[in-house]
Amino acid sequence: MTQSDPVIEWLLDSDPSIRWQVMRDLLDAPQREWMAERAKVETEGWGARLLACQDEDGQWAGGAFLPAGFDPCEWRDCGQPWTATTFSLSQLREFGLDPACERVRRTVELIGANAHWEEGGQSYWKGEVEECINGRTVADGAYFGVDVSSIVERLTGQRLEDGGWNCERCNGSIRSSFASTINVLEGLLEFERATGGTPQSREARRTGEEFLLKRNLFRRLGTGEPADERFLHFLHPNRWRYDIPRALDYLRSSALLTGSAPDPRLGEAIDHLRCRRLQNGRWPLDWTLPGRVWFEIDEGEGQPSRWITLRAMRVLRWWDAHASVNA
Repeated sequence: MTQSDPVIEWLLDSDPSIRWQVMRDLLDAPQREWMAERAKVETEGWGARLLACQDEDGQWAGGAFLPAGFDPCEWRDCGQPWTATTFSLSQLREFGLDPACERVRRTVELIGANAHWEEGGQSYWKGEVEECINGRTVADGAYFGVDVSSIVERLTGQRLEDGGWNCERCNGSIRSSFASTINVLEGLLEFERATGGTPQSREARRTGEEFLLKRNLFRRLGTGEPADERFLHFLHPNRWRYDIPRALDYLRSSALLTGSAPDPRLGEAIDHLRCRRLQNGRWPLDWTLPGRVWFEIDEGEGQPSRWITLRAMRVLRWWDAHASVNA
């Protein structure tokens, strides 16, 4: 795969947050080159634009999970708002904002001092009450250099018997959710990448991955039917929602961290990802979540998406590289 590939050229003709990942994951550029491109996320494009929306106290939109002054009617009529601190931090992590930069260190301190969860009033870096929110808080905290070990310990103790997680556990649910599980797994992976993890967190990641793999990433264990047809339709930004590209990208990252080969049970999901490729070599954005955002980062539903294309291409590159070795 070379830069002369028209799809690669299309991806590079974009924001620094996409360009540096293309350079690292698809072009095998030297580290100094992709890191120099990554550094631009703080000062150019979407990263700089989102940082400019930050409040003086370190938060976004005046709240942890919800904007200040939020009216519940907005959620009902327009969709969940995505402008508060938790979703803004996760977006900056996806952009690849350098966790070592001074702006990040100051942001982490300010959020720790000023942000409190609307549900329970806990200090932000102590975690919320729902597993999926805490999974993303662990991912953001670990990526940006925060000690989130207490949240990790809590999450490892909240696994259900089938190996995953469900935000409805406190309401009596005994079956794991695909969405809750992927949120927690991404957090545990980021924690392991940053700290090496603990025996308990590594075991929790193993059982959570097995929950997804047993179901071929999208099927019900009992009937074999898709657990949710939306898992087969490609979404961005995912926020807390689950789809096949998100799960595949996570499992690729997990395998790269541990040095393991792709699990054969990914084959059906890989085939689905491959068959959704458009004739021009790109992948479409099937749907987006309604609700307030700071700004759009995709061309719109039904249009080719650079984010989904980047995710799909690096997953297939990883899968195909192992397939050729084993051929």
